[in-house]
Amino acid sequence: MLRLDTYLNFSGNTEAVFTFYRSVFGGSFTSLIRYSDMPGSEKMKPEESSRIMHVSLPVGGNTLMGTDILPSRNQEIQAGNNFYISISMDNESEANRVFDALSANGEVILPMNRESWSELFGICKDQYGIQWMINFNTAQQ
Repeated sequence: MLRLDTYLNFSGNTEAVFTFYRSVFGGSFTSLIRYSDMPGSEKMKPEESSRIMHVSLPVGGNTLMGTDILPSRNQEIQAGNNFYISISMDNESEANRVFDALSANGEVILPMNRESWSELFGICKDQYGIQWMINFNTAQQ
C-alpha cells in the first residue's frame, strides 16, 4: 500500500469547500475535473455537468479529495456517505485482495475495473458501513 487518503462528497458546493480548504492549508489543486470534462457529459443536465467530478489538494504528505454528488443518479448526502477512505495500491493482486476482503459481507458499489484515470479502480462499503475506494496504477510504483 502506498497511500491512505480521505475522499469527501458534497452536494454541489465542492468547489467552494475546496477553495476554502486551499485557503486554510495552502498549496494548489493537483486535479480539478468537472463532469463536463468526462465522456458522456453531453447527456447530463447543464447544472450537473458543471459540478466537480474530482478535485485533489495535497495536505502535507496526504491528499484531500472530493466530488459533487449527482441528484439525477438519486445520490443524496447523508451521514456516513459523505466520505470515502481512498487507498492507492502499488500491487494489482494486493489491490484486488484488499477490495475483496473489504467488500466481503458488505456491498460492492463499483466493481474493480479499468477507468479512464486508473488501471484498476473499485468502490465498496464494508460490513460496518465505511466506504472505500481502491486504486491501482503502475505509475504509482
